[in-house]
Amino acid sequence: MVMVVFHRRGSKRLESRDDSDMIRFGAHIVLVLRYLLSNEMEDEFEEKLVTVGDLIINMYVRYLFSEGQEELVGVYASQLERDVCIDLFVDMMELRLNSSLHTMYKLFLSAVEYLPFSSGDASKACFEEIIERVLSRSRETKPHQYSEDFSDVVEQHHLQALQKAMIIQWLCFTPPSSIPGFEMITGKLLIRALMHSNTLFREFSLISMRRVPELPVGPHKLLAILAEPLKQKENLFSLEDQEVSDNLEEFEDWHEYYSLDATYRGWLRCEMENSSVPPEMLSAEEKDQAVAAATQTLELAFLLLEREERPWLNAVETSPFESSELVFLELHATAILCLPSGECMIPDATSCTALTSALYSTVSEEDMLHRQLKVEVKVSSKDPCCIEVALRCLATEGDGFGLHEANDGGLLAAIMAAGFKGELNRFQPGVSMEISRLDTWYSDCNGSVESTAAYIIRGLCRRCCLPETILRSMQASISLSEAGDSLDRCDKLIELVASSDSGMMHLFSQQQLQEFLIFERECFICKMELEEEQRPADG
Repeated sequence: MVMVVFHRRGSKRLESRDDSDMIRFGAHIVLVLRYLLSNEMEDEFEEKLVTVGDLIINMYVRYLFSEGQEELVGVYASQLERDVCIDLFVDMMELRLNSSLHTMYKLFLSAVEYLPFSSGDASKACFEEIIERVLSRSRETKPHQYSEDFSDVVEQHHLQALQKAMIIQWLCFTPPSSIPGFEMITGKLLIRALMHSNTLFREFSLISMRRVPELPVGPHKLLAILAEPLKQKENLFSLEDQEVSDNLEEFEDWHEYYSLDATYRGWLRCEMENSSVPPEMLSAEEKDQAVAAATQTLELAFLLLEREERPWLNAVETSPFESSELVFLELHATAILCLPSGECMIPDATSCTALTSALYSTVSEEDMLHRQLKVEVKVSSKDPCCIEVALRCLATEGDGFGLHEANDGGLLAAIMAAGFKGELNRFQPGVSMEISRLDTWYSDCNGSVESTAAYIIRGLCRRCCLPETILRSMQASISLSEAGDSLDRCDKLIELVASSDSGMMHLFSQQQLQEFLIFERECFICKMELEEEQRPADG
């Protein structure tokens, strides 16, 4: 009777706060009926009890949630059908993402206490599935409300990066010790946090290329969230597990890279502030601060660049496929187009066609035919300011088959690197792609996904991040030389790039090599001037 009344009144009436007592009463009646009649219901009545009952419980859970009673939602939500329960928790977690940690933890606790962690019953939701759905949705392209002149597009996308980073917080809460296997659950969540963070770090690195003092918010938020949980990593999971070990190594690589990035931006801030003041007006403290920041930047850079045992962000890995198989490599990216000024270029059919042609032109005709390269660029259906890029090519020995020794991500990484660096010959000069989402995988001839191909993205990051790190280091070296530092840091960087053992040279684009040579010339001039100044003193 109660269910019929609710069904006839409709959801609009039930969502009114004035009906809170009625909603609560109805939800409890549904639970009692399900318990008492679990073995005696006819099919038609059971279907109605499930369908209408879930509607009533769903409404009551949303009412509790709206009243800030997150600690109670799990009691009722756990009684819902699998898909309804998962969708409900995903919605609630997304809505509480910007709330206090205390509020977020109440919702986390409500889910982890009343739902099984892993799926044992296909008809029931589990916490692991909810988390996977939350992580997946956080990377999806979402519609944005932009200003009329689209002047805030880049800012909106940077804010989206922050939201992506904050999602990791759901994986970093500690379950109560009263839950069976709570240490195992904590360890699994932290491993998943590491894996997802590495995915985000790769994407964030490709939107952090601009030489500006402002810190990229996404990666540093990630590092801050993970700092405390990772102090307990030895107690939470086995480092002997290869997948865990690989992800931890990659995380440490990114931690090192972003520490260097933050130090460089701090030095850049000092340089910009000092350059706005006449040299004779600068205090000794201000000069010393800039020298110390440049010195620290170079020290961190050489630690990252001069590794002997394991290169930074190692992309060398063996393919899971045999060369006798017909296997393709695919890369799918969502990005915005950025003008040299940093403003967004709104894409249209014409610019997508031009970009497609420009991406094709980055490889030789022989490689295009031999690898059966396909490029597709279109305006995103979800965000008119975004483009969707899809690349596909045949796997070949060393790039999709066997050992990927080149450590540069292969053909698809080479094509995309030109786009991220803003060096597409047949496109508007200086226009670059700023990534929002990036995925790579192996596929069969029908386009079905076989497995991920992370080496392509890691290699792409090496192509973009390492040359930029060296160019930034050259900047800092020149600054030190101008300040009277006679140490040959520029020479060390030149030797590093020229060395065949380092493998750095082929990561540089033509324009980056030209910039490197300009910096080299500046270093040489500074060195000569310093020697000239020292000669009278020596005499």
